[in-house]
Amino acid sequence: MSFEPLKGIRVLDLTSVVVGPVCTWRLGQYGAEIVKVESPEGDLMRGLGGLSPTGQHSGAYLHFNRGKRNICLDLKQEGARQAIDRLIASADVIVANMRPQALERLGLDAATVRARHPDKVYCLITGYGTDGPYAGRPTYDSVVQGVTGMAGLMLARDGEPAYVPMLICDHVAGEIAAGAILAALVERKASGAGCSIEVPMFETMAAFVLQEHLAQQSFDPPVGPPGDLRLLSPHNKPVKTADGWISFTINTDPQVRAFLKATGRQHLLDDPRFTTVAARARYVSEWFEIRGAPLTSRTTAEWLEILRAADVAVQPCHTLETLPRDPHLEAVGLIGFEQHPTEGRTAAIRSSIRFGDAYPPRRPPAQPRGADTRELLREIGYEADAIEALLSAGAAQAAPSN
Repeated sequence: MSFEPLKGIRVLDLTSVVVGPVCTWRLGQYGAEIVKVESPEGDLMRGLGGLSPTGQHSGAYLHFNRGKRNICLDLKQEGARQAIDRLIASADVIVANMRPQALERLGLDAATVRARHPDKVYCLITGYGTDGPYAGRPTYDSVVQGVTGMAGLMLARDGEPAYVPMLICDHVAGEIAAGAILAALVERKASGAGCSIEVPMFETMAAFVLQEHLAQQSFDPPVGPPGDLRLLSPHNKPVKTADGWISFTINTDPQVRAFLKATGRQHLLDDPRFTTVAARARYVSEWFEIRGAPLTSRTTAEWLEILRAADVAVQPCHTLETLPRDPHLEAVGLIGFEQHPTEGRTAAIRSSIRFGDAYPPRRPPAQPRGADTRELLREIGYEADAIEALLSAGAAQAAPSN
């Protein structure tokens, strides 16, 4: 049986690039109908996310925009503004990640929308909270990684700052926003009232960093320097083997003893610096130097066998080339292939969440800009001649028919 708890919920998607599309993609996984409103210039991620056969759909765009209907409107034109008003009236949820000032100019900010439609759930995903001095400033994932101290964690560990080479802040904030929308929908079902939600990337990710790394400075007075010293150890990295790298973590006392025996370090079993969790926390620098030392006497495959037999949490350190061929991912069918209407055979990543004994059904492929413009305009009450007038004026655009 298909598990689609949000079936019948329409989400108006006024987002672009990554953080907003991730949020609405997740809601689509739960069965919501997602209506993506795209400008004539198109979502930047269509090209920014890498090369594609036609130049219309980068791989990243395909994955973030599965299952979304697409209407192309020029919101600078009055005709498009009337259409968006009708779309808002037809929706249960509105999600936006434009800057607040731009939304206000268009009359698409939460206050304006919910003054007319108090039953709507409106979610603004923004760079910085609108009640602080950074409100309205432009931002992207890498800027958030810098200002939240994430890049500074690399400085503490490696001697120079660095970004996580994926859009981790966008993904996390997008998923947090999806969860907040779900909570608001539960409340709306009980009370009938909508809600205005704001998810600022800066505060969200700063809280994540501080929850882990405020650490000893969580107390007044502080009991030590900030930072989880295990994670900030320069030895807290994948470990080199004879032919590659492995990743492992050993936290409990039995795991540590098993690791020391498996790696031929029996002489350390009774070392008082390493026999307990508390002792290893006190001598964290020395401990991580030991556990991070190269294991070049054996191959990756040999170490995986030995450490798994010792019940140590260990896996190979994959590359972008090897990850899609991981035997577990192949066995569970995370990546499939499908025929895209314009791009040919393309990879399709299924939901990683299983409900009962099944995964949510794979949603249709991401669509060309304006693929559903005519159909959606008909659904919100436009007659054929009015649709053609909008198209002729450039207030709306439709993808060419196949």
